[in-house]
Amino acid sequence: MVFRAKIDSFFIFIMSITILVLSGVLLIPLFTDKTRTMLDTVIVFSLLIISVGFIIWSVFSIKYVFYDDYLLVKGGPFRSRILYQEITKVSPTKDIYTGYRLLSSKSGIEIFYKSGTLGSVKISPKENELFLSELKKRCPNVIIQES
Repeated sequence: MVFRAKIDSFFIFIMSITILVLSGVLLIPLFTDKTRTMLDTVIVFSLLIISVGFIIWSVFSIKYVFYDDYLLVKGGPFRSRILYQEITKVSPTKDIYTGYRLLSSKSGIEIFYKSGTLGSVKISPKENELFLSELKKRCPNVIIQES
């Protein structure tokens, strides 16, 4: 079963600002340099396209996939395979600025698991209640805290 990430307007605003700042940082020096060559222009535009593409790929490809033995959390090149028996607790979170997170919303859930480097991952499934019920089916011993 596959769940997509919830994307809210705040997150789109933050990503838009990030892309605009990145574009400005790369393009303003290019256009103010009187001695630029065609190679300079190609390199800067290539860097811009690759950087913006990476950001968009990482952000808008976030999904959470239930497999038989584990939950796969992935967004762009970032992936986590969380075994169901490793999951200890799930709780709501509004803390989107710290920790390991693959979410695109101000509100989400934090999954605590034993084998994680940071001990948890923050996610924001679009269909939160359905996601939690599916997780409870596959991991009956998990403690699910309500908001």
